[in-house]
Amino acid sequence: MQIEYGFWEQFKKKNRGDNNPFFVLAPMADVTDAAFRRIVTTHGKPDVLWTEFVSADGLMSPGREVLARDLVFTEAERPIVAQLFSAHPDMMRGAVKLCALMGFDGIDINMGCPDKSIEKQGAGAGMIKTPDIAVSVINAAKAGIEDAFLETGKRIPLSVKTRIGYNKNEIDTWIPLLLSQGLAALTVHARTRKELSLVPARWEHVREVVDIRNKMGVETVIIGNGDVKDIEDGKSRAQVSDCDGVMIGRAIFGNPWLFAKDQDKKTVYKKNLIKDFFRNVLVRVGLVKDRYWLNIESDISVHDRLMALVEHATLFEKLLGDIKSFAIMKKHFKAYVHGFGGAKELRVKLMEEGNTARDVKRIIEEFL
Repeated sequence: MQIEYGFWEQFKKKNRGDNNPFFVLAPMADVTDAAFRRIVTTHGKPDVLWTEFVSADGLMSPGREVLARDLVFTEAERPIVAQLFSAHPDMMRGAVKLCALMGFDGIDINMGCPDKSIEKQGAGAGMIKTPDIAVSVINAAKAGIEDAFLETGKRIPLSVKTRIGYNKNEIDTWIPLLLSQGLAALTVHARTRKELSLVPARWEHVREVVDIRNKMGVETVIIGNGDVKDIEDGKSRAQVSDCDGVMIGRAIFGNPWLFAKDQDKKTVYKKNLIKDFFRNVLVRVGLVKDRYWLNIESDISVHDRLMALVEHATLFEKLLGDIKSFAIMKKHFKAYVHGFGGAKELRVKLMEEGNTARDVKRIIEEFL
């Protein structure tokens, strides 16, 4: 089966010239929105970005203009993949065409989300229980890509993100089915839907997926996902599993520098460590009475981390403030504000009084 790889071609292990995996940011609802993606792109862009998952049904409804705001992106974010979910082939076809015409570099179908409201629609992880519908949705997505091709002359690649099974390990049946559908890439979260994130991800199952891919003789790019703490941890897991790439999700919270290239990070680290060293000296000799500038958990200074939060809040309000509650930002407060003197008090104040970007800026500037 002919597969359109598009930008994924460069990420095949055989084409990269080394054994290092590529890294991508996981799609997360109310997290990887337009504002957060821009923050990550500025401070440490991964090899590939995903949007948060978006309802294909919603994009085909009268209220699509609001929902489409979740799909706004900048040229700096490329390559970027739009992730969609639906159990209705006709809706998926239309939404895929729309995203392709918007200029996305790829389309990804969510077949792994365990959210009950998504599963009630037959989508997300629910598709593992209905493989016939899953195939129909994949074929509809391909048709949507072709529909857009007739207008643009450009075909974009299709991928899927899923889990190793629903209530039990179904790798032997579910994965070969997906790999036979002509996908450019397949992301595998190394847990079942039933396990949610309650047990450790088992990356030996990612290795099984890679072995199945190789035995089938297809070149679908395999991306492993689950419990990756940082880049070094991802490299270690990739070495064990032999996957092409690694997807990181929760570790990005409060750390938009996560994907920064080593040399760039070393420069930032060195500057901030020097500043913090002298502040520490001033504290010890009694010239400064607090340690608020001293970050005990990260090489990124407290000042830089808190200013990134201000930047994040400002962008969120600017890009999404008219359609989304600012309360969504509060889930990020704890992630940015921890691990240094006065963090708890600052966090409490932000939760109580940080209801606008201006509030967040004022509270943090007073703290600093």
